Amino acid sequence: MKLTYYILFFAFTLFSCSKTEVISSPTDDEVSNSSKPNILLVIADDMGLDATPGYDVGSIKPNMPNLESMISEGIRFTNTWSYSVCTPTRASILTGKYGFRTQVIKVDDELSTTETSIQKYLDNNNSGYNHAVIGKWHLSKSVNHANDMGVGYYAGVLSGGVKSYSDWNLTQNGQTSNSNEYTTTKFTDLAIDWIDNQTEPWFLWLAYNAPHTPFHLPPNNLHSQGNLPTDEASISANPTPYYMAMLEAMDTEMGRLLNSLSEEERNNTIIIFIGDNGTPNQVVQSYPSMRAKGSIYQGGVNVPMIISGKNVERVGATEDALINTTDLFSTIADIAGTNTTEMNDSKSFKPMLSASNENIRDYIYAEVGHNNGTSDYAIRDNIYKYIKFSDNSEALYNLVNTPLENVNLLNASQLPLSTEESQAKENLETEVSRIKNL
Repeated sequence: MKLTYYILFFAFTLFSCSKTEVISSPTDDEVSNSSKPNILLVIADDMGLDATPGYDVGSIKPNMPNLESMISEGIRFTNTWSYSVCTPTRASILTGKYGFRTQVIKVDDELSTTETSIQKYLDNNNSGYNHAVIGKWHLSKSVNHANDMGVGYYAGVLSGGVKSYSDWNLTQNGQTSNSNEYTTTKFTDLAIDWIDNQTEPWFLWLAYNAPHTPFHLPPNNLHSQGNLPTDEASISANPTPYYMAMLEAMDTEMGRLLNSLSEEERNNTIIIFIGDNGTPNQVVQSYPSMRAKGSIYQGGVNVPMIISGKNVERVGATEDALINTTDLFSTIADIAGTNTTEMNDSKSFKPMLSASNENIRDYIYAEVGHNNGTSDYAIRDNIYKYIKFSDNSEALYNLVNTPLENVNLLNASQLPLSTEESQAKENLETEVSRIKNL
């Protein structure tokens, strides 16, 4: 009798263990999807280092607790270069290519649909990600352009700006209608709704048009700048507090988006925050007004980038490595599990998220086009920056000694160059030649 009992007990135990393993064992797809983080790319429009908390340029800073939390929980990048205006920066992220390769080097240049977007690349590599772009596009006036580029869902503004943040044209998957909802709030609502409908890993490109002009006072519940006058004369006379209020409104809405995520989804999301170019000259700090947005100087191209969230193991870290906005293409693809380390003019900096001293570049490059068909370009290494202007004049700066580019080493009063400076200039010119002849 005892023998029979033990045999039955042993058999039942085996059955129970086997049954438990079958129930708890995930499918291959479940394992794959659970290991893939959601990717949230937030782009601020016209936000330089001087307007960003956590950077030592500029004395007036907006109150942005959500961004400051990202800085304390993640990585603050100090040497990220964008283009100096909106359109080419967005094209560089989307394609991983320098502007001269896509013919997008100035405002309103149109990106060809023959280019492979990051969204299309993810699809071509069976990443399993759903994707959307919400907010400012500014790569074509065609209502179908984003979808033609391979974006799964698009809703936002096609142009560089809006006439009013509360009276603007919303384009949604090829259909355009007027909206009277505050853009920063509306884009956040659209983002929350889209995320709520996702059952697969997702990549959301959320491009706020804030704090791009027109400067104005946002709804009072979104900022802490107080009851400022709203007439145009007051705004024109002192635009800085309105600009700061627009940044604070963006931060408030970004926080609302993050708080809408479940704890599980938030913990499985990596957040990349970046400015698309420098601060406008009406509100720029520290940099000369003509060396802000639109210029090839640091005030135009050196932008904030903060990354936190899933798989970001460096906490409260500062990263001084050289990074181009083109590098977001390969990095996002790499995070999405495609094992992409380099593509076009893009290099993945994913290793930097978990380890320091993981430099991927010796040089970074930027350019800006002019309406007459000419362009300025700049290139830098860890110390020196070389600029070639469209009129063939040149500049060379030691960014360690003069980070605000106060002393042009090629001015007559500074010549002759030292042996080190001459070699640095030669190396930078050689690298530009290599880049342009690839």
